[in-house]
Amino acid sequence: MAETRLIQGRYRLHDVIGRGGMGEVWRATDESLGRRVAVKCLKPLGPERDPHFVTVLRERFRREARVAASLQHRGVTVVHDFGESEGVLFLVMELLEGQNLSQLMEENKQHPLPVHDVVDIAEQVADALAYTHRQGIVHRDLKPANIMRLGDGAVKICDFGIARLGDNIGYTSQLTGTGIAMGTPHYMSPEQISGGAVDHRSDLYSLGCVLYEIATGVPPFDLEDAWAILVGHRDTPPEPLRTHRAELPDYLDRIVLDLLAKTPDGRPTDAGVLRRRIISARTDLGIGHPGSARPSVSTPSEAPSRRLPDWAREMTAGIRATAASLASRSAADDPAAALTGEWTTASRVVPPRPPEGGERATTPPARPATPEPAAPPELLAVLAGRHRAGLGLGRLGRWDEAEDVHRSVVADRARVLGPDHPDTLASRYELGFTLSRLARPADALREFVAVTGARERVLGPDHPDTLAARQETAYVLGRLGRHGEAHQVYVAVLASRERTMGPDHPDTLRCRHNLAFNLGRLGRLEDAHRMAEEVAGARGRLLGDDHPDTLVTRYEVAYDLGQLGRWTEALATYREVAAARSDVLGPDHPDTLAARYEVGICLGRVGRSGDALDLYRDLVAARTRVLGPDHPETLRARHGLGVNLGRLSRWEDAVEEAREVCAIRERVLGADHPDTLVSRREIAVGLGWLARWPDALAVYHQVAEGRERTLGPGHPETLAGRHDEAHCLERLGRHTEAAELYRRTAALRGAAEARTPRT
Repeated sequence: MAETRLIQGRYRLHDVIGRGGMGEVWRATDESLGRRVAVKCLKPLGPERDPHFVTVLRERFRREARVAASLQHRGVTVVHDFGESEGVLFLVMELLEGQNLSQLMEENKQHPLPVHDVVDIAEQVADALAYTHRQGIVHRDLKPANIMRLGDGAVKICDFGIARLGDNIGYTSQLTGTGIAMGTPHYMSPEQISGGAVDHRSDLYSLGCVLYEIATGVPPFDLEDAWAILVGHRDTPPEPLRTHRAELPDYLDRIVLDLLAKTPDGRPTDAGVLRRRIISARTDLGIGHPGSARPSVSTPSEAPSRRLPDWAREMTAGIRATAASLASRSAADDPAAALTGEWTTASRVVPPRPPEGGERATTPPARPATPEPAAPPELLAVLAGRHRAGLGLGRLGRWDEAEDVHRSVVADRARVLGPDHPDTLASRYELGFTLSRLARPADALREFVAVTGARERVLGPDHPDTLAARQETAYVLGRLGRHGEAHQVYVAVLASRERTMGPDHPDTLRCRHNLAFNLGRLGRLEDAHRMAEEVAGARGRLLGDDHPDTLVTRYEVAYDLGQLGRWTEALATYREVAAARSDVLGPDHPDTLAARYEVGICLGRVGRSGDALDLYRDLVAARTRVLGPDHPETLRARHGLGVNLGRLSRWEDAVEEAREVCAIRERVLGADHPDTLVSRREIAVGLGWLARWPDALAVYHQVAEGRERTLGPGHPETLAGRHDEAHCLERLGRHTEAAELYRRTAALRGAAEARTPRT
């Protein structure tokens, strides 16, 4: 499309007139109708994208585009057409001649707009919102950049429906892979920040933030730290507008402050009521003339120092929605940029969600604590671009390439800036994360230990970046099976986080979640369950019961219940998690399917194998559709299906299913992969039930030998395999051989237990 500049043989692209987090807007001609239009091209959906994510994005784009196209109001941008061309989703809109409010503010050097303009904009936006809200549509991303002021004075809201697209997908663990920014926190309602239910009154709050800024020159919470901004929206009453600009009329001050009520019930009932109130005040009281001097800005003397929660990691704190913030960055920001130019993406990548249970620590880009060493600015810029390119490669799942980039940047930054410089340590941290994603936890541990030591020296032991590296160290120790050491690190990090951040800070709760997960792996199931329940309750209060982080911890609660043998309670909890994830993330999201898989496990455990069989059939179909037939998670679901066929005494079918799954796993994962060996054991189980003991013995022997090669002779799973062999020998009447194997197994188990440290 970039070469022909022609979409579907109809829309001729001429020049770029805007760039943003979701893509580019082109001035174009509809050659079929001979009219000028604007074409918004979303970021390309290349083959490197996760197939499930692409499917969800396309589906939601089409749904939201239809929503946008259905809106017909003078205050809403008209959508003419939408579609997909060569992997690029596009939207055809009316071409607007004017400036958005961000551009107007920048042109005015961030001075406030004249009062009569503020009131006129407020009345027109309220009119447009009243219409759209009657259609049952909430914008969710209202900000100055999404409000256009045309040459004739008309005001139009842009990105209705499409603005919601990034918000909806942002609830998934793959937000940063989209290139869709969540926006700055300056215009978010308290309920959006808390992850609560959002309705039309959230748009009214955002409108209040916009009006506050264009009337005073600053947003209601103009702070440098993003967490402080979020806390301000949630907890701090805004200063009256007239403290910034004394000549503002009192009625405008009251209207905007009412819009900024902390709870939806404290705001105007709807946008129609707001519009009538504006018209009445303007008619009855008049507006007056604005002054020309820029008002003084009062800045809070002390802003909270807490770090961002997990769900706000993409937000930048000090950048308001000015035109400058919409400028494109260098191509190094996104190695996948390949359509019509450079795409605006976030500079910090959110790591993909880990497997259920343990969560990764987070850390923002470290800021130098000391002046920059003497180095050519051009070289530092190049290194920063390469660092971002490495992050982008990780976001695309190209971890091998990301490792090469991060390793080279670490070496160059260490040479130019020094080994303990925060930028060097930030790159080394990302190298450790990349090695962890490459299933090289021992190598990752070495990097995290080094970063932790250096950050302790440079930043101090309680600095958030130091704690993030220490928590990451514990996470990797757990991956290595060194749960006792991981426990000690988690306990120390948790004490520091509680002391410096408070018990309910999101980072503190993340550490407690990881500690609960690790307690379960240490066999301290009651302690693990109790702590997971506490974390789930705290996250529910802070983020909402259906927030993904809350659901991850509730998933862990269910797991602990199962390990405690409380399968009925585990079943109920897993079902609640699966239903909530289906509503929030979608029925085919991997996290939703993971919860459904555990529901199947529980159904089998409580003797409802028929229900489990039906669930696994549906799950196999869903995972095949989303992930493909050979994906490990699809095969895991098929394995569960085979197990329940056996529980229903359908052993011939069970053995056939196990053989097929084992063959695919051997081809995809390898002959000695744990999943392959589990499937091979399931074949032996079925053969035993069919009284084919010689065949079962041969397969059990293969399983034990494979486990011994990969895990060692004294590993519990290897010993379980040898025990299976001995059982087969007994069934075949070879009692002397069986007794000898039982004896050797018992000796190995005793030696292994003697070597295991007590915690």
